[in-house]
Amino acid sequence: MRSLLLLTLVAILPCCSPVAGPSGSSSHGGLDEWGNRPGPQGFRTVIIDAGHGGHDSGAVSRHTGQKEKDLTLDLAKRLRSELGSSFRTVMMRDNDRFVDLDDRVAFANRYPDAILVSLHFNAGPSHLSGPETYYWRVDSHGLAVRCHKAMKSLASDSRSRKMVRRRLRLTRNPGIPCLLLEGGYLSNAQEARKIASPAYRQKLAENIASAIRSQSAHGDAGTGARPAFIKAPPSRPTDAPE
Repeated sequence: MRSLLLLTLVAILPCCSPVAGPSGSSSHGGLDEWGNRPGPQGFRTVIIDAGHGGHDSGAVSRHTGQKEKDLTLDLAKRLRSELGSSFRTVMMRDNDRFVDLDDRVAFANRYPDAILVSLHFNAGPSHLSGPETYYWRVDSHGLAVRCHKAMKSLASDSRSRKMVRRRLRLTRNPGIPCLLLEGGYLSNAQEARKIASPAYRQKLAENIASAIRSQSAHGDAGTGARPAFIKAPPSRPTDAPE
């Protein structure tokens, strides 16, 4: 009986891996429900999410007529090209199709040692302009700092919400470090025309790629203090706006 118990324990133990909780204990990499751990370093897989798609056009610029879903897909393909020689890139969508937000989360969780970058363009009052970066998890803060800095080197964020900690389905629910990047406002005439330029979107892709490479090489070093952990449930479509 004692030998049988020992054999059972040996069989079970390899299947068990640490999962971080509110205490912040975690092994490097792997799925983590809470994200209360240092940011990723040494990762080699990047999931690129082109926002919207299919029947969901996202924002439509009245200044240029361009649809957010088309611009995000173009930017995603450019980012894939920029990262392709150094990283394994996985596209959430590579054509004009709709993917439900919860399906995007489930897809991201198939790659436990990856990061997720969701690409968007914004809309709002016409006076708003500039990039915005949304994150929630502690382990996403350093990457958020790097990506936001990369975007605002192309466009000032003095008239935007800048870097925002918000519990969204693509910033809270994946079990990996994840961000939602807004590359500018399609509702602002000057910025919409800038975003319409393929050369501008190429430079945006290059800058975001550079930020991702820096995070992989250096982790959170130089990105400031990590935010406090907030224990909050996953985001749901029925949640009140935050």
